[in-house]
Amino acid sequence: MGDLNWNGFSTLTAHSPLLSRKEMKLLEQSGALKGSLGAEEQLALISGCSDLREAVEGTVHIQECVPENLELKQQLFAQLDQIVDGNVVLSSSSSCLLPSKLFAGLVHVRQCLVAHPVNPPYHVPLVELVPHPETAPATMDRTYALMRQIGQSPVRILKEVDGFALNRLQYALIGEAWRLVEAGIVSPGDLDLVMSDGLGLRYAFIGPLETMHLNAEGMLSYCDRYREGMKRVLKTFGPIPEFSGAVAEKVHQAMCVKVPDDPEHLAARREWRDGCLMRLAKLKGQVQPP
Repeated sequence: MGDLNWNGFSTLTAHSPLLSRKEMKLLEQSGALKGSLGAEEQLALISGCSDLREAVEGTVHIQECVPENLELKQQLFAQLDQIVDGNVVLSSSSSCLLPSKLFAGLVHVRQCLVAHPVNPPYHVPLVELVPHPETAPATMDRTYALMRQIGQSPVRILKEVDGFALNRLQYALIGEAWRLVEAGIVSPGDLDLVMSDGLGLRYAFIGPLETMHLNAEGMLSYCDRYREGMKRVLKTFGPIPEFSGAVAEKVHQAMCVKVPDDPEHLAARREWRDGCLMRLAKLKGQVQPP
């Protein structure tokens, strides 16, 4: 499994073999293909079948990637629970469904966890590992080691919380972005520039806590210097937006000026985004901190 990259779990099984081969070849040509094997060698290791029992026979890790629907995921894990042994890890790709709901009542619950990848997972290596309250520590350890082996950057969410870590941070950012546009403080286009040409540049290499640490003489110095200002600003944050109505239409129109919402333009922009992420990932691999 060391050469069957994460994209193999989440993308290759979801598309036609012809499209998968094209994607893998493009990655190989660009120098972004993960693993020590070539594209054809990796593709030769991937097989598909229509029988669930046959699909999971002899597996050590099962990564569920069905649509984000609690009932659908529960049904699938209930089926898996009846046919797996005590050695396989049962992992969900859910982005926000709680493990306590996903895996409720399963016999093999100690082998279950969420391993949430970030889209597009081939170029964004983060994986959030979220345990069920009864998940065995060994399950977390095995999955953490596997994710590292295939080139991902796993993080341990120590206990389940709605939205995990990534989406809680993302939704907090989106919420304030929406409030700023709704209040007429900044345009949608300029708001995106605040991130893409501001915060996003340094956050691509260091997180918010290290940013605080480096922007003063350490974390304690930063807190002493800026805590009152941060608290003052945070108190001005407004209620949760509805994400609908006139503001949604305003943001939609602004985004369509940049990227029309027809399938062709959206696909082209996603391809451009993925190319940027691929080049950034290569750069991050070349830049080592002191």
